[in-house]
Amino acid sequence: MNSQKLWSKDFIILMCTSFFVSLTFYLLVTTMAAYAIAEFQASESSAGLASSIFVLAAVFSRLLSGKYMDVIGRRKVLLASLMVFLLAAILYLPIQNLYLLLAVRFLHGAAFGSATTVMMTAAMSLIPDSRRGEGTGYFSLSSTFSTALGPFLGAYLSQQAAGYTTVFLVCCGFAALAMLITLFARIPEISLSVEQRRKIMNGFRLKDFFENNALPISLVMILMGASFSSIISFLNMYAAQIQMMEAASYFFLVYAIFLFISRLFSGRILDVKGDNIVFYPSLISFAISLLLLSLAAHNFTFLLAGALAALGFGTMMSAGQAIAIKLTPKHRYGLATSTFFVCLDSGVGLGPFFLGY
Repeated sequence: MNSQKLWSKDFIILMCTSFFVSLTFYLLVTTMAAYAIAEFQASESSAGLASSIFVLAAVFSRLLSGKYMDVIGRRKVLLASLMVFLLAAILYLPIQNLYLLLAVRFLHGAAFGSATTVMMTAAMSLIPDSRRGEGTGYFSLSSTFSTALGPFLGAYLSQQAAGYTTVFLVCCGFAALAMLITLFARIPEISLSVEQRRKIMNGFRLKDFFENNALPISLVMILMGASFSSIISFLNMYAAQIQMMEAASYFFLVYAIFLFISRLFSGRILDVKGDNIVFYPSLISFAISLLLLSLAAHNFTFLLAGALAALGFGTMMSAGQAIAIKLTPKHRYGLATSTFFVCLDSGVGLGPFFLGY
């Protein structure tokens, strides 16, 4: 019976760490472009780079951490990543020019990518196989809450409170909390055989940085991430064009509420009924949400699209992670996790460019 236990001390600590790290990300991503323009008179393209370079760095570090975390040790990689994450948050305070800002954003993104890859891998190792979908859904709630709270805090602190200095100080606090509570967690490690270690250290081809079993579902998530990036990048501009800015201000709140609701039951259904019964309806729900957005003429339709996007894209994210891990041997969980998020982040990062074009 104990082997089926989900809610352990270590699992809860990792959820809390994930929450504070994700909260820092969402708080900064919604304010960084405006900060670059206001503080350094950056052009719109440079301001956009200040925001997106974080994701590009995360993609790069996921490749390395996914491949080498089990050779170095998961706990060592996670604590080192969280220390760099805290250092980068502190470095925002003395920045005097745009180039230094870009360098710090790259460092911050690399630490974020590495830390979140190890956290997800460790969480997957703590979840019983029979509760994989349920556990993945619950763990993902940590980033769900930050999706709603981060942008709100960013807007409030930068506009209503003491400005961007306060934003950076709050981020330092979140990063410090993430590192502190992780010290009390037991991070499950994998004992590699001599042959497994040799294959990891000697493989430097492109395919050595990806897990083949996780690639099919990960490639699907490139397209889903690119589609979701249209909402992240263009929702406010679109809402202004159709005069629904009030509805747009509540869109992500509705998204977070319905994502929370879906995570309570979708993972359990996936474990009992299988992957298809969850993934395909989610895909349809996401498609309908984008269609409703394109046709929105009333606030209700606009917000209904937010609810369906949560039931669609949000559910696909946690279901996709569970599927990627389920198909992968335990000693390659790290590689499978990085494969999934590299593809997802690539879609989210490249989507705005192609869709904007």
